Amino acid sequence: MKANHLRKLVDRIKPPFEKGGKLGMFLSTFEAFETFLFTPKTVTVKGTHIRDSIDMKRTMGIVVLATLPALIFGMLNVGYWHYQAVGELVPFWSWQGVWFGFLKVFPIIVVSYVVGLGIEFGVAQVRGHEVNEGYLVTGMLIPLILPVDTPLWMVALAVAFTVVFGKEVFGGTGMNIFNPALLARVFLFFAFPAYMSGDRVWIAGMIKGHGIVDGFSGATPLAEAAAHHIDKMPGAMDMFLGITPGSIGETSTVAILIGAAILIYTGIASWKIMISGIAGALLMGGLLNIFGGDNPYFAIPFWQHLIMGGFAFGIVFMATDPVSAAQTEKGKWIYGFLVGFMAILIRVLNPAFPEGVMLAILLMNVFAPLIDHYVVQANIRRRLKRVKTVTPMKS
Repeated sequence: MKANHLRKLVDRIKPPFEKGGKLGMFLSTFEAFETFLFTPKTVTVKGTHIRDSIDMKRTMGIVVLATLPALIFGMLNVGYWHYQAVGELVPFWSWQGVWFGFLKVFPIIVVSYVVGLGIEFGVAQVRGHEVNEGYLVTGMLIPLILPVDTPLWMVALAVAFTVVFGKEVFGGTGMNIFNPALLARVFLFFAFPAYMSGDRVWIAGMIKGHGIVDGFSGATPLAEAAAHHIDKMPGAMDMFLGITPGSIGETSTVAILIGAAILIYTGIASWKIMISGIAGALLMGGLLNIFGGDNPYFAIPFWQHLIMGGFAFGIVFMATDPVSAAQTEKGKWIYGFLVGFMAILIRVLNPAFPEGVMLAILLMNVFAPLIDHYVVQANIRRRLKRVKTVTPMKS
Protein backbone atom coordinates (compact mmCIF):
# COMPACT_ATOMS: atom_id res chain seq x y z
CA MET A 1 0.00 0.00 0.00
CA LYS A 2 2.79 2.43 0.87
CA ALA A 3 4.39 1.79 -2.53
CA ASN A 4 1.07 2.54 -4.25
CA HIS A 5 0.74 5.83 -2.36
CA LEU A 6 4.27 6.78 -3.37
CA ARG A 7 3.52 5.85 -6.99
CA LYS A 8 0.42 8.04 -6.98
CA LEU A 9 2.37 10.90 -5.43
CA VAL A 10 5.04 10.69 -8.14
CA ASP A 11 2.40 10.52 -10.88
CA ARG A 12 0.70 13.60 -9.44
CA ILE A 13 3.96 15.57 -9.40
CA LYS A 14 5.11 14.43 -12.87
CA PRO A 15 2.94 16.45 -15.36
CA PRO A 16 4.81 19.78 -15.03
CA PHE A 17 8.08 17.97 -15.81
CA GLU A 18 6.83 16.34 -19.02
CA LYS A 19 7.57 17.79 -22.44
CA GLY A 20 5.66 21.01 -22.88
CA GLY A 21 5.22 21.48 -19.12
CA LYS A 22 6.49 24.46 -17.15
CA LEU A 23 9.40 22.42 -15.81
CA GLY A 24 9.94 20.34 -18.96
CA MET A 25 13.61 21.30 -19.09
CA PHE A 26 14.14 19.24 -15.93
CA LEU A 27 12.50 16.07 -17.30
CA SER A 28 15.73 14.06 -17.27
CA THR A 29 16.37 15.00 -13.63
CA PHE A 30 12.84 14.02 -12.61
CA GLU A 31 13.09 10.71 -14.48
CA ALA A 32 16.37 9.97 -12.73
CA PHE A 33 14.65 10.14 -9.33
CA GLU A 34 11.60 8.28 -10.64
CA THR A 35 13.63 5.35 -11.98
CA PHE A 36 15.55 5.27 -8.71
CA LEU A 37 12.26 4.62 -6.90
CA PHE A 38 10.49 2.48 -9.50
CA THR A 39 11.32 0.21 -12.42
CA PRO A 40 11.08 2.29 -15.62
CA LYS A 41 8.20 1.59 -18.02
CA THR A 42 10.41 1.94 -21.10
CA VAL A 43 10.33 -1.22 -23.22
CA THR A 44 11.93 -2.41 -26.43
CA VAL A 45 9.60 -1.88 -29.39
CA LYS A 46 11.62 -3.23 -32.32
CA GLY A 47 14.59 -5.41 -33.12
CA THR A 48 15.74 -8.66 -31.59
CA HIS A 49 16.78 -8.50 -27.94
CA ILE A 50 17.41 -10.91 -25.13
CA ARG A 51 15.09 -9.91 -22.30
CA ASP A 52 15.47 -10.79 -18.63
CA SER A 53 14.53 -9.31 -15.28
CA ILE A 54 17.70 -7.32 -14.76
CA ASP A 55 18.24 -3.74 -15.86
CA MET A 56 20.95 -1.11 -15.41
CA LYS A 57 19.60 -0.05 -12.02
CA ARG A 58 19.65 -3.58 -10.63
CA THR A 59 23.08 -4.26 -12.12
CA MET A 60 24.59 -1.16 -10.53
CA GLY A 61 22.85 -1.93 -7.23
CA ILE A 62 24.38 -5.41 -7.06
CA VAL A 63 27.88 -4.04 -7.71
CA VAL A 64 27.45 -1.46 -4.95
CA LEU A 65 26.24 -4.26 -2.65
CA ALA A 66 29.36 -6.27 -3.51
CA THR A 67 31.61 -3.37 -2.44
CA LEU A 68 30.01 -3.08 1.02
CA PRO A 69 32.20 -5.74 2.72
CA ALA A 70 35.34 -3.88 1.58
CA LEU A 71 33.82 -0.55 2.64
CA ILE A 72 32.84 -1.75 6.13
CA PHE A 73 36.19 -3.42 6.68
CA GLY A 74 37.89 -0.28 5.43
CA MET A 75 36.15 1.83 8.07
CA LEU A 76 37.25 -0.62 10.75
CA ASN A 77 40.80 -0.57 9.44
CA VAL A 78 40.94 3.23 9.32
CA GLY A 79 39.90 3.50 12.95
CA TYR A 80 42.22 0.73 14.10
CA TRP A 81 45.36 2.19 12.53
CA HIS A 82 44.54 5.70 13.69
CA TYR A 83 44.42 4.58 17.33
CA GLN A 84 47.54 2.49 16.82
CA ALA A 85 49.33 5.61 15.55
CA VAL A 86 48.34 7.78 18.50
CA GLY A 87 49.23 5.08 21.03
CA GLU A 88 45.71 4.01 22.07
CA LEU A 89 45.49 0.23 21.83
CA VAL A 90 41.90 -0.56 20.96
CA PRO A 91 40.58 -3.88 19.61
CA PHE A 92 40.20 -4.08 15.85
CA TRP A 93 36.47 -4.78 16.18
CA SER A 94 35.67 -1.80 18.38
CA TRP A 95 32.81 0.69 18.10
CA GLN A 96 35.30 3.43 18.83
CA GLY A 97 37.31 2.48 15.75
CA VAL A 98 34.21 1.98 13.60
CA TRP A 99 32.86 5.41 14.51
CA PHE A 100 36.17 7.11 13.80
CA GLY A 101 36.45 5.29 10.46
CA PHE A 102 32.89 6.23 9.53
CA LEU A 103 33.51 9.91 10.27
CA LYS A 104 36.61 9.84 8.06
CA VAL A 105 35.27 7.78 5.15
CA PHE A 106 31.66 8.96 4.88
CA PRO A 107 32.52 12.57 3.86
CA ILE A 108 34.67 11.23 1.01
CA ILE A 109 31.73 9.16 -0.25
CA VAL A 110 29.38 12.14 0.04
CA VAL A 111 31.73 14.40 -1.94
CA SER A 112 32.19 11.71 -4.57
CA TYR A 113 28.45 11.31 -5.15
CA VAL A 114 27.47 14.97 -4.84
CA VAL A 115 30.09 16.21 -7.31
CA GLY A 116 29.80 13.29 -9.72
CA LEU A 117 26.02 13.13 -9.82
CA GLY A 118 25.81 16.92 -9.93
CA ILE A 119 27.89 17.00 -13.11
CA GLU A 120 26.02 14.07 -14.66
CA PHE A 121 22.64 15.67 -13.93
CA GLY A 122 23.84 18.96 -15.39
CA VAL A 123 25.19 17.35 -18.57
CA ALA A 124 21.99 15.33 -19.00
CA GLN A 125 19.93 18.52 -18.73
CA VAL A 126 22.03 20.29 -21.36
CA ARG A 127 21.92 17.35 -23.75
CA GLY A 128 18.33 16.44 -23.03
CA HIS A 129 19.34 12.86 -22.28
CA GLU A 130 18.31 10.49 -19.52
CA VAL A 131 20.51 10.29 -16.43
CA ASN A 132 22.13 6.85 -16.40
CA GLU A 133 22.80 4.85 -13.26
CA GLY A 134 26.42 4.14 -14.16
CA TYR A 135 27.86 6.62 -11.68
CA LEU A 136 26.26 4.78 -8.75
CA VAL A 137 29.16 2.31 -8.93
CA THR A 138 31.88 4.80 -9.88
CA GLY A 139 30.89 7.05 -6.98
CA MET A 140 31.53 4.20 -4.55
CA LEU A 141 34.68 2.84 -6.17
CA ILE A 142 36.53 6.17 -6.16
CA PRO A 143 36.54 6.56 -2.34
CA LEU A 144 37.53 2.92 -1.87
CA ILE A 145 40.75 3.29 -3.87
CA LEU A 146 41.92 6.49 -2.15
CA PRO A 147 43.99 7.06 1.01
CA VAL A 148 41.75 8.10 3.88
CA ASP A 149 43.58 11.40 4.34
CA THR A 150 42.97 12.60 0.80
CA PRO A 151 41.64 16.18 1.18
CA LEU A 152 38.01 16.52 0.16
CA TRP A 153 38.79 19.24 -2.39
CA MET A 154 41.15 16.80 -4.11
CA VAL A 155 38.42 14.17 -4.16
CA ALA A 156 36.04 16.70 -5.73
CA LEU A 157 38.64 17.69 -8.33
CA ALA A 158 39.41 14.08 -9.25
CA VAL A 159 35.71 13.21 -9.53
CA ALA A 160 35.06 16.23 -11.76
CA PHE A 161 37.99 15.27 -13.98
CA THR A 162 36.93 11.65 -14.36
CA VAL A 163 33.25 12.41 -15.04
CA VAL A 164 33.98 15.13 -17.60
CA PHE A 165 37.05 13.76 -19.35
CA GLY A 166 36.60 10.08 -18.61
CA LYS A 167 32.90 9.71 -19.43
CA GLU A 168 31.01 12.66 -20.82
CA VAL A 169 33.45 13.62 -23.58
CA PHE A 170 33.04 10.07 -24.89
CA GLY A 171 29.25 10.22 -24.77
CA GLY A 172 28.42 9.17 -21.21
CA THR A 173 27.83 5.80 -19.52
CA GLY A 174 28.63 2.86 -21.77
CA MET A 175 30.80 4.90 -24.14
CA ASN A 176 33.88 5.45 -22.00
CA ILE A 177 37.19 3.87 -23.02
CA PHE A 178 38.85 3.84 -19.60
CA ASN A 179 37.58 2.72 -16.22
CA PRO A 180 36.33 6.02 -14.69
CA ALA A 181 37.28 5.25 -11.08
CA LEU A 182 40.85 4.42 -12.07
CA LEU A 183 41.08 7.65 -14.03
CA ALA A 184 40.31 9.54 -10.81
CA ARG A 185 43.07 7.65 -9.01
CA VAL A 186 45.64 8.12 -11.77
CA PHE A 187 44.76 11.83 -11.97
CA LEU A 188 45.53 12.27 -8.28
CA PHE A 189 48.61 10.04 -8.53
CA PHE A 190 50.26 12.27 -11.12
CA ALA A 191 48.81 15.62 -10.03
CA PHE A 192 49.40 15.20 -6.27
CA PRO A 193 51.97 12.39 -5.84
CA ALA A 194 52.75 13.33 -2.23
CA TYR A 195 49.21 12.33 -1.24
CA MET A 196 49.18 9.10 -3.22
CA SER A 197 52.55 7.60 -2.23
CA GLY A 198 54.85 7.37 0.75
CA ASP A 199 53.96 5.79 4.06
CA ARG A 200 52.14 8.07 6.48
CA VAL A 201 49.46 9.33 4.12
CA TRP A 202 47.62 6.02 4.43
CA ILE A 203 46.52 6.57 8.03
CA ALA A 204 44.01 9.18 9.16
CA GLY A 205 45.67 12.06 10.95
CA MET A 206 49.18 11.13 9.82
CA ILE A 207 49.81 13.87 7.25
CA LYS A 208 50.97 16.53 9.69
CA GLY A 209 52.60 14.02 12.00
CA HIS A 210 50.92 15.25 15.16
CA GLY A 211 50.45 12.86 18.05
CA ILE A 212 52.31 9.99 16.40
CA VAL A 213 54.06 7.47 18.60
CA ASP A 214 57.86 7.46 18.19
CA GLY A 215 58.98 4.62 15.97
CA PHE A 216 55.52 4.00 14.54
CA SER A 217 55.42 3.45 10.77
CA GLY A 218 52.28 3.76 8.72
CA ALA A 219 53.91 2.26 5.64
CA THR A 220 51.93 -0.03 3.39
CA PRO A 221 53.39 -3.47 2.57
CA LEU A 222 54.41 -2.20 -0.87
CA ALA A 223 56.11 0.84 0.66
CA GLU A 224 58.05 -1.38 3.07
CA ALA A 225 59.23 -3.53 0.15
CA ALA A 226 60.27 -0.49 -1.86
CA ALA A 227 62.30 0.75 1.12
CA HIS A 228 64.14 -2.63 1.32
CA HIS A 229 62.33 -3.41 4.59
CA ILE A 230 61.16 -6.87 3.61
CA ASP A 231 61.60 -7.99 7.22
CA LYS A 232 59.15 -5.29 8.37
CA MET A 233 56.37 -6.31 6.00
CA PRO A 234 53.19 -7.63 7.65
CA GLY A 235 52.63 -11.36 7.73
CA ALA A 236 50.75 -13.07 4.93
CA MET A 237 47.68 -13.61 7.15
CA ASP A 238 47.53 -9.92 8.10
CA MET A 239 47.72 -8.95 4.43
CA PHE A 240 45.06 -11.53 3.53
CA LEU A 241 42.73 -10.31 6.26
CA GLY A 242 43.59 -6.69 5.49
CA ILE A 243 44.96 -5.48 8.83
CA THR A 244 47.52 -3.24 7.14
CA PRO A 245 47.66 0.45 6.17
CA GLY A 246 46.42 1.14 2.67
CA SER A 247 43.61 2.58 0.57
CA ILE A 248 40.20 2.51 2.23
CA GLY A 249 38.75 -0.53 0.48
CA GLU A 250 41.78 -2.30 -0.96
CA THR A 251 43.47 -3.92 2.03
CA SER A 252 41.22 -6.90 2.85
CA THR A 253 41.43 -9.74 0.35
CA VAL A 254 38.75 -11.60 2.35
CA ALA A 255 36.24 -8.75 2.02
CA ILE A 256 37.05 -8.41 -1.67
CA LEU A 257 36.53 -12.16 -2.21
CA ILE A 258 33.08 -11.88 -0.65
CA GLY A 259 32.30 -9.16 -3.18
CA ALA A 260 33.71 -11.32 -5.98
CA ALA A 261 31.46 -14.21 -4.94
CA ILE A 262 28.41 -11.91 -5.13
CA LEU A 263 29.39 -10.63 -8.58
CA ILE A 264 30.08 -14.11 -9.96
CA TYR A 265 26.94 -15.68 -8.45
CA THR A 266 24.73 -12.96 -9.94
CA GLY A 267 26.53 -13.07 -13.27
CA ILE A 268 27.38 -9.38 -13.14
CA ALA A 269 31.17 -9.72 -13.46
CA SER A 270 33.23 -12.12 -15.55
CA TRP A 271 34.90 -14.90 -13.57
CA LYS A 272 37.06 -15.54 -16.64
CA ILE A 273 38.76 -12.16 -16.25
CA MET A 274 39.32 -12.75 -12.53
CA ILE A 275 40.77 -16.25 -12.94
CA SER A 276 42.95 -15.37 -15.92
CA GLY A 277 44.15 -12.22 -14.15
CA ILE A 278 45.29 -14.28 -11.17
CA ALA A 279 46.99 -16.78 -13.52
CA GLY A 280 48.85 -13.99 -15.30
CA ALA A 281 50.02 -12.49 -12.00
CA LEU A 282 51.23 -15.85 -10.67
CA LEU A 283 53.13 -16.59 -13.87
CA MET A 284 54.91 -13.23 -13.95
CA GLY A 285 55.59 -13.35 -10.20
CA GLY A 286 57.05 -16.84 -10.55
CA LEU A 287 59.29 -15.85 -13.46
CA LEU A 288 60.60 -12.84 -11.55
CA ASN A 289 61.30 -15.03 -8.50
CA ILE A 290 63.28 -17.44 -10.67
CA PHE A 291 65.42 -14.88 -12.49
CA GLY A 292 65.76 -12.46 -9.57
CA GLY A 293 67.21 -8.95 -9.57
CA ASP A 294 68.47 -6.08 -7.45
CA ASN A 295 64.99 -4.67 -6.86
CA PRO A 296 63.61 -5.72 -3.42
CA TYR A 297 60.30 -6.64 -5.04
CA PHE A 298 62.04 -9.62 -6.69
CA ALA A 299 62.32 -11.21 -3.24
CA ILE A 300 58.57 -11.19 -2.60
CA PRO A 301 57.11 -14.71 -3.05
CA PHE A 302 55.07 -14.76 -6.26
CA TRP A 303 51.80 -15.68 -4.53
CA GLN A 304 52.01 -12.79 -2.06
CA HIS A 305 51.50 -10.31 -4.89
CA LEU A 306 47.86 -11.42 -4.94
CA ILE A 307 47.22 -10.17 -1.39
CA MET A 308 49.37 -7.04 -1.50
CA GLY A 309 48.29 -3.54 -2.46
CA GLY A 310 45.28 -3.11 -4.69
CA PHE A 311 45.71 -6.19 -6.88
CA ALA A 312 42.69 -8.11 -5.56
CA PHE A 313 40.42 -5.05 -5.62
CA GLY A 314 41.56 -4.12 -9.11
CA ILE A 315 41.10 -7.56 -10.64
CA VAL A 316 37.62 -7.99 -9.09
CA PHE A 317 36.03 -4.56 -9.40
CA MET A 318 38.08 -2.65 -12.00
CA ALA A 319 39.29 -5.14 -14.59
CA THR A 320 35.81 -6.67 -14.89
CA ASP A 321 34.13 -3.38 -15.83
CA PRO A 322 31.90 -4.55 -18.73
CA VAL A 323 32.32 -1.26 -20.63
CA SER A 324 36.10 -0.92 -20.69
CA ALA A 325 37.01 -4.65 -20.62
CA ALA A 326 37.03 -7.15 -23.48
CA GLN A 327 33.57 -8.29 -24.62
CA THR A 328 34.22 -11.60 -26.36
CA GLU A 329 34.52 -14.76 -24.28
CA LYS A 330 37.98 -15.69 -25.53
CA GLY A 331 38.97 -12.04 -25.36
CA LYS A 332 38.15 -11.99 -21.65
CA TRP A 333 40.69 -14.75 -21.00
CA ILE A 334 43.38 -12.88 -22.94
CA TYR A 335 42.50 -9.49 -21.45
CA GLY A 336 42.46 -10.74 -17.84
CA PHE A 337 45.71 -12.66 -18.25
CA LEU A 338 47.50 -9.62 -19.64
CA VAL A 339 46.15 -7.39 -16.84
CA GLY A 340 47.59 -9.71 -14.17
CA PHE A 341 50.81 -10.28 -16.10
CA MET A 342 51.44 -6.56 -16.68
CA ALA A 343 50.41 -5.57 -13.14
CA ILE A 344 53.19 -7.60 -11.52
CA LEU A 345 55.67 -6.66 -14.25
CA ILE A 346 55.10 -2.94 -13.62
CA ARG A 347 55.07 -3.40 -9.84
CA VAL A 348 58.39 -5.23 -9.70
CA LEU A 349 60.41 -3.66 -12.51
CA ASN A 350 59.32 -0.07 -11.92
CA PRO A 351 59.21 0.72 -8.17
CA ALA A 352 58.02 4.25 -9.02
CA PHE A 353 54.62 2.65 -9.70
CA PRO A 354 54.29 -0.04 -7.01
CA GLU A 355 50.55 -0.27 -7.61
CA GLY A 356 51.07 -1.76 -11.05
CA VAL A 357 47.48 -2.98 -11.30
CA MET A 358 46.19 0.57 -11.84
CA LEU A 359 48.36 1.24 -14.89
CA ALA A 360 47.97 -2.34 -16.15
CA ILE A 361 44.18 -2.09 -16.25
CA LEU A 362 44.22 1.33 -17.93
CA LEU A 363 46.72 0.02 -20.49
CA MET A 364 44.60 -3.02 -21.26
CA ASN A 365 41.47 -0.83 -21.48
CA VAL A 366 43.14 0.68 -24.54
CA PHE A 367 43.87 -2.72 -26.07
CA ALA A 368 40.53 -4.40 -25.18
CA PRO A 369 38.85 -3.41 -28.49
CA LEU A 370 41.87 -4.66 -30.42
CA ILE A 371 41.77 -8.00 -28.57
CA ASP A 372 38.07 -8.38 -29.39
CA HIS A 373 38.72 -7.44 -33.02
CA TYR A 374 41.30 -10.17 -33.50
CA VAL A 375 39.16 -12.73 -31.68
CA VAL A 376 36.20 -11.96 -33.94
CA GLN A 377 38.38 -12.00 -37.08
CA ALA A 378 39.86 -15.34 -36.05
CA ASN A 379 36.34 -16.77 -35.69
CA ILE A 380 35.39 -15.42 -39.11
CA ARG A 381 38.47 -16.95 -40.73
CA ARG A 382 37.79 -20.33 -39.11
CA ARG A 383 34.20 -20.33 -40.34
CA LEU A 384 35.20 -19.29 -43.86
CA LYS A 385 37.78 -22.06 -43.88
CA ARG A 386 35.12 -24.60 -42.87
CA VAL A 387 32.82 -23.35 -45.59
CA LYS A 388 35.51 -23.82 -48.25
CA THR A 389 36.14 -27.39 -47.13
CA VAL A 390 32.47 -28.41 -47.40
CA THR A 391 31.71 -30.28 -50.64
CA PRO A 392 28.46 -29.03 -52.16
CA MET A 393 25.75 -31.68 -52.55
CA LYS A 394 24.99 -32.78 -56.06
CA SER A 395 21.40 -32.22 -57.20
